[in-house]
Amino acid sequence: MVKAVDIAYETIRDGIRNGTYPPGSHLTAQALAEASGFSRTPVREAMRRLHAEALIQFIPNRGAFVATWSRREIEQIYDLRILLESFAAREAALHISDEQLARLREIAQQMHAITQRDDPDIEKVTDLNDEFHKLVLDASGNVRLRDLLGSIVEIPLVLNTFRSYSLEQIRRSSTQHLELADAFSAREPDWAAAIMTAHIRSARQTLMSKSDAAESSADPGQTGLVDVTSKDQIG
Repeated sequence: MVKAVDIAYETIRDGIRNGTYPPGSHLTAQALAEASGFSRTPVREAMRRLHAEALIQFIPNRGAFVATWSRREIEQIYDLRILLESFAAREAALHISDEQLARLREIAQQMHAITQRDDPDIEKVTDLNDEFHKLVLDASGNVRLRDLLGSIVEIPLVLNTFRSYSLEQIRRSSTQHLELADAFSAREPDWAAAIMTAHIRSARQTLMSKSDAAESSADPGQTGLVDVTSKDQIG
């Protein structure tokens, strides 16, 4: 049963990440069970886990939906990332193991190699970026910090942040990962924190600029915020 829940969880989570289930889409245990080949029991449990991670919203009398975020909520998410991940980077520079450092550098080098291509594999870059940031949290040695940030670092994956990047921006991001690896290797906490802060600020600016551009080109008769989590807005 536990294994079935884990597989169902990964299947649904991957569907949310890759856009199979875009933000705002309605999810039912029956449909997900049919799509994944599992019974509704492990699917329901997987949905509860995704709800705890803020990737699924349960709305009374309506059901379950893939989470959406307003522009302000996304700004707040990135504000939290700047504060907490810069602290995680500082701690990681002090506590990272040789094995973790070697893997971080390997990830950064892989990202750099992929992004030097004219048509980089964005899905691969996204997966490597996810692994890199989670490994930094592990390397910090702070379990509470890791648990606190666990769901927050998932949200840029759902937003497909890298699809908002120009080739120049994605290459700059990969260079920042190499710089972070250098800072960790030097065991320099201030340097690591500064690079992580710049890295996340850059990601926030790219995503918000994309949202601003979409809003300015919207029908003047429309009101309210452009939904920056919609698939069209994030590429």
